[in-house]
Amino acid sequence: MTRTHERAEDTCPLVYQCRLPLSTSTVNHLADLLRRHLKAIRSRWRALPPGRIAVIVLAVLRHDQRLADLAGGNNVSESTVRRWRDELIGLLATQAPRLDRALKKIAKRGGEVVLIDGTLIRTQRRTGRADRRNYSGKHRSHGLHFLALTDERGRLIWISAARPGSTHDNTAARHDHILAHLRAAGLGALADLGFRGLDNDFRDPVVVTGFAATRTHKLTPGQKEANRVLAVGRAPVEHGFAHLKNRRILTKLRTDPARATHLLRALLVLTNLEVNR
Repeated sequence: MTRTHERAEDTCPLVYQCRLPLSTSTVNHLADLLRRHLKAIRSRWRALPPGRIAVIVLAVLRHDQRLADLAGGNNVSESTVRRWRDELIGLLATQAPRLDRALKKIAKRGGEVVLIDGTLIRTQRRTGRADRRNYSGKHRSHGLHFLALTDERGRLIWISAARPGSTHDNTAARHDHILAHLRAAGLGALADLGFRGLDNDFRDPVVVTGFAATRTHKLTPGQKEANRVLAVGRAPVEHGFAHLKNRRILTKLRTDPARATHLLRALLVLTNLEVNR
């Protein structure tokens, strides 16, 4: 049998165009960020202009486009596209606000409360005992746990580091010293029942949660009304997560969990750019 590496007759690689639902100001922001970085490190050139590189990276983050496909359509190697992606993600992640600065900014604007919630970003299941910690019994799926804070309108202001999917919301909040930062900024927080027991100060609580019913204790009409009012006040935090998870790269992460923190914080910066404009 004769083997040949030649292409079949009338076959050629095809390239198609795809629309990105992003503003040109976001592309210009990434391109300017890359230009300043290249000037700082005194890099002489890249295979493509910064604007084209920004579009390629945004296609990866928005549509979860495969690196090999983008590389073939732009006549570069897959490793080059991967290097561009990691470079811009790192540059964007450094612009994500710190917890204390984000809370002080809200207090300076006259805000009184923030919204806090936890979410699970699903990941590919890996073999071995090391991945058992990433299994969330609540969602019955493997993933990484993140805490996020939004303002009263649901705009994301901070996101935590990635933790195993089995992490409880209270455990993550205690690890990030949420209560201490809220008291230092003079702010309160609205949370769901997953944060019950986080703040045991009954005289001056910082984190406000709803009432939970048990088998032996049913909620009174006043407690049900309080839960309804709290749910209305917490609704914008779900919209904030929806803006973040609208990017298909978060459908099921294939990246290294150690890099997931940088990815989520980079997406936080991009989300705020789009929402604010």
